[in-house]
Amino acid sequence: MSVYAKDSADHLERALTSAVLDQSLYPDEVVLVQDGPVGVALERTIERFVASCPVPVHHLVMPENRGLAAALTLGLQSCSHDIVARMDADDIAMPHRFERQLAAFHDRRLDLLGTGMFEFAENGSGIVARRTPPVGERIDGFARFHDPFNHPTVVYRRSAVLRAGGYRPMGLMEDYWLFARMIMTKAAVDNLAEPLLMYRVDSGAYSRRGGLGQLRAELRLQRAFRHSGFTTSGQMARNIIVRGGYRLIPTAIRRALYRATLARKDDGVDRSSAEVGR
Repeated sequence: MSVYAKDSADHLERALTSAVLDQSLYPDEVVLVQDGPVGVALERTIERFVASCPVPVHHLVMPENRGLAAALTLGLQSCSHDIVARMDADDIAMPHRFERQLAAFHDRRLDLLGTGMFEFAENGSGIVARRTPPVGERIDGFARFHDPFNHPTVVYRRSAVLRAGGYRPMGLMEDYWLFARMIMTKAAVDNLAEPLLMYRVDSGAYSRRGGLGQLRAELRLQRAFRHSGFTTSGQMARNIIVRGGYRLIPTAIRRALYRATLARKDDGVDRSSAEVGR
């Protein structure tokens, strides 16, 4: 888990509690990377957690904010075990997350296993959507156009991540670039459709997916995909038009498109399979 100055102390405390104390299967250790200086509230929350946590906590402090790719790289270097679970500092893990994932991970002899997740609103309005990822053979084709894994839900082998080259900066898409390289290096990957994490959606979620910065990152990602052989020329052109265009439309339209893709309701529960802009 990586935490930085803009994270909420309350959200961090809830995330850490859900990932350790509330789990039916405790993790063997927690690696918490502090990505640059944080405020007093976050410092106190981290101190309390480190002091009271029933499992070892490795609290790593980076002197300056360097971004998620650098923070997760440092975190992976400090993990004592090969099997690592990811989580963000403002999400909530379901109590049976690790128990369900590790059982499937070992049964299927995997290198990476993601899960579905619920989105819940910052304003307390409850669950607003469900992200159900592709499973089995659908993952390979799906990955040429969409990120096939919900990054905060994944459990992976540290050795497989490092074999694929680890995290590399790519805007907000460093996870997608890593997962593509893991697929290309023949890592054994899969998803559980079951939602095992609550993903917090704040007021800036849609604006962060757009703008010139994210367009440039998208173009870098598509060039990297094509150069590595992950996509064809036709797939690259399609992705630039559709995914690149998504980065430039106004935030209100981006929100509507995102909801139109995700919000196919079935008995009041979202069962869609993709996010247009990820």
